Amino acid sequence: MSLNNKTKLFEVAKVVCRELRKNSTKAERIFWEVIRNKKFYQKKFYRQYPILHDITGKETFFVADFFCFDEKLIIELDGKYHQYRLQEDKE
Repeated sequence: MSLNNKTKLFEVAKVVCRELRKNSTKAERIFWEVIRNKKFYQKKFYRQYPILHDITGKETFFVADFFCFDEKLIIELDGKYHQYRLQEDKE
């Protein structure tokens, strides 16, 4: 993928992440209050963080609910969005 296309993909990912942060689930808001500002073992977490990857030659991204660089840790919480995706995947 060209640098120009990667830049466009990253810009799309940023917009999606901002929207998800604005519309977070109750569980995500509660969890965020527990881990934000290095409250959890002095580790920096990001919420609704885009992870860019290349599957079968196609560059794309997914959004991790929470991500910690230091621990290379992704945390996904269940919520209505995930239930919707499960139903959509079944169809």
